[in-house]
Amino acid sequence: MRIVIKIGTSTLAHPTGHLNIRRVEELCKIISDIKNSGQEVIVVSSGAIGMGVGKLGLRSRPTDIPTKQAAAAVGQCELMYTYDKLFSEYNHTVAQLLITGDDVKCEDRHANFSNTLNRLLELGALPIINENDTVSTKEIVIGDNDTLAAIVAESVKADKLILLSDIDGLYTADPHTNPDARLIHRVTNINDVIDLAGGSNGNQGTGGMVTKLQAAQICLACGCDMVIANGNDPANLYAILEGQEVGTTFTGGAL
Repeated sequence: MRIVIKIGTSTLAHPTGHLNIRRVEELCKIISDIKNSGQEVIVVSSGAIGMGVGKLGLRSRPTDIPTKQAAAAVGQCELMYTYDKLFSEYNHTVAQLLITGDDVKCEDRHANFSNTLNRLLELGALPIINENDTVSTKEIVIGDNDTLAAIVAESVKADKLILLSDIDGLYTADPHTNPDARLIHRVTNINDVIDLAGGSNGNQGTGGMVTKLQAAQICLACGCDMVIANGNDPANLYAILEGQEVGTTFTGGAL
């Protein structure tokens, strides 16, 4: 099985912006174990700007483009250093790919990106992908690694995309304001749930349910299942791959 795992900023970092060491160590351990079992794994990681905010000692996430780019430049170094160190402990070699919108919109560049990604998997490496926030202002404004993860899943013909975030999945209503909101475990027709999307509730990341449903549309169009699950418990990855009812699964027939 070929799996793409998107890790959101809220999963990687504390609200301060500093690394959530215990959680990231557990994530890397479990992903390594999944890879050891014979699965091919690609990680799409948010968190560069958020970690840069913490490392630079900024009081809040910046709103101007130059400071966002500066934070991303600092945070990306910290992020990859951490991944390299932790995955090396389990004998896995990581590879960094930073891409922009042009790398997926331009046919030739998209082909080069897909070829490189497939070759890295053949060589047994663990690709870690992020948007190139340090140079691409457009991607920072859009700031959507959910869609990026779906594009990656489409590019490598993945079997499953798992979006790890700070939410349990898709609810029938906003669980923060409606006590009667129920978690929807399975979606087989995305048109039935498209009106349930809302914005991002976090102050670190930039995604929300809108971007996750857009990602689901991309995945389902190419025959890839998608799961939204809470990254606060990295063991959810095991449960998902074992077929347990965790989070919200978008599966074939939704389009």
